[in-house]
Amino acid sequence: MTDTAGRGRGERAIRLDGPAERTDLASFLTHVLRMDDSAVVRLRRRGDGVLGVWAQTGFEVLASRVVRGTVDPADTCVAADGLRAALVGASGPHPEVDPGWAMDSAWRGALPPEGGYTHVDDVPARVLVELAHRGVTLTREQGAQGPPASLLAQEVLEVSGGDTTVGVPMRMVFALGAMGFVPTSGRDSGDVEGIDPAEVVRVRASPTWLRLDARYGSVHLRRTGGLGLSVV
Repeated sequence: MTDTAGRGRGERAIRLDGPAERTDLASFLTHVLRMDDSAVVRLRRRGDGVLGVWAQTGFEVLASRVVRGTVDPADTCVAADGLRAALVGASGPHPEVDPGWAMDSAWRGALPPEGGYTHVDDVPARVLVELAHRGVTLTREQGAQGPPASLLAQEVLEVSGGDTTVGVPMRMVFALGAMGFVPTSGRDSGDVEGIDPAEVVRVRASPTWLRLDARYGSVHLRRTGGLGLSVV
C-alpha cells in the first residue's frame, strides 16, 4: 500500500466525475455501514483511470464498486462513515472531497487482481436473490443470531463454462444481497418478481479468486483447496 505517513489531510482528496458518481459511492457506503457502523473502506486508483472502492462484508467476502474518479494518495483506507458524510455534504459538479484520516493499519489482507479472470457463465439474478432469501429464512427458523458457519460454507450453486466448473458458496450469495448489488423494484428483498428476468450476475474465476459481478458492484472470495460440487 502507499505509505501515507507524514501526509497532511490537505494532501488527501477524492475527485469524482460528477454528482452521479458521488451518489453511487454514497449508496455503496450506506450498505457497508448497515453491516458494520465502524467499517473501513479501501480506495485504490486503478490503471484504467477509475477508482476502485473495497469493503469487508463480514462473510469473509470482499465487496467492491468502481466509480469514475481519482484519489490521492493512490491507495488508502478511511472510515466509511466519515467518507459518506463528506460525499453527502459536497456540492457542485466536481467537488474535491476530503476522505478523512488514513486508517491503513485497519485493513487486513490483499486485494484481488484487476485482471486474469475467466468468464465462467452468467446466472439469472433471480436465482441468487432467491437463494439468499431462503438462507435468511432458514437462519431465522433456527433462531440463530446470524448464519451458521456450515451454511456460509455450503456451495449452493454450481456454474460451468468451457473447462471451468466452480461452486458458489452461500457466503457470496449473502454478501451480494447485503450490498444491494442486484436491482430490485419491490420492498421485499426476497421478492424475485421485482427483478427483471433478463438481469444476470456474471461469474468469473481466476486460479485464486472467485468473483460475482452484478449491476451495482462485485463480490470476491479467495479460493482455497479443491472445488466441491454444489447443489442448486
